[in-house]
Amino acid sequence: MVLIRCILSAIAFWTFSVDGIPNPISKRIAQVISDSTTKWVAACQTAGGGQNCGTVSVAAFTTLLAAGNPCDHQDAADNMIDLAKTLPNNAQMISLTQVFVQQPRNAPDSLAVLYCQKSPRNAELHGLFQCQFAGVNEKVFTGNVAVGALGTIPLGLTAPLSPAGSCPANPSGPIADGTQLTDITTNPGINNAANRATASKSEKLNCPALNPAASPLPSSTPASSKGFKKQNGLEAQALNAKFATLTASSSCVTGQNACVNSSFAQCVGNHFDLTSCGNGLICAALPLVNSPGTSITCTTAADRDTRISAAISS
Repeated sequence: MVLIRCILSAIAFWTFSVDGIPNPISKRIAQVISDSTTKWVAACQTAGGGQNCGTVSVAAFTTLLAAGNPCDHQDAADNMIDLAKTLPNNAQMISLTQVFVQQPRNAPDSLAVLYCQKSPRNAELHGLFQCQFAGVNEKVFTGNVAVGALGTIPLGLTAPLSPAGSCPANPSGPIADGTQLTDITTNPGINNAANRATASKSEKLNCPALNPAASPLPSSTPASSKGFKKQNGLEAQALNAKFATLTASSSCVTGQNACVNSSFAQCVGNHFDLTSCGNGLICAALPLVNSPGTSITCTTAADRDTRISAAISS
């Protein structure tokens, strides 16, 4: 009888999460987080990073745990790139960082993990976002957020991912629970990221204040790299002028992105839901560098002006 009680007590314990909330149907999807930077540390030490390699690595792989801000992972990758840029022969470090920033994060509730909604500091990380583990519910994100709401669509895109759970390094879909992306590929999929951004040219927002018929944007010029860079700059410039006329109450179509009052805005239920970019940052349309189009990101006013000016004068 005592044995039976012990068994029942053990079952009761394991059907509750660590905070005591009943959790009978979800499963914890985790990984050996230190494995995510093993190859990066080796490349860092080869490049001469010394003790900094381990320090930066630990700070990075701990962001794969469930706690923390959705952008902690990307911020850690920015720090990895920052270190790489101080060292010679750093190409492998940068490439492995680009894969690391796409590594799935732990999902203790079996829900998809939210995407960061701010632009990275380093251009090498633009357009990259994490894959999801195959065992998560791709239709519901952390906090019971439904697909289409803020944070469920990667920055710069305007529609839910297809296939769900994919990332540029693994465009076919999510990866097996607990596995490491670096064991699957060493190609960060930069071209895939550029192609998705082009296909999701979110500047066609269909919001009344942004209706091209009311104030047409410059037409696309599909010619040379020089041609599309200048066009991208002009389009970004025009979009920022349009964004300046918007308010949180401007009508829009669900899922569309814009900048409103310097905040990142996503249309939810036919009105804009605003998210602050943080201290010193503003939301802005920026010209893409490697393909036709623009992206909506958090940046500084100086960076916005520099990028647009460089694109227009190219």
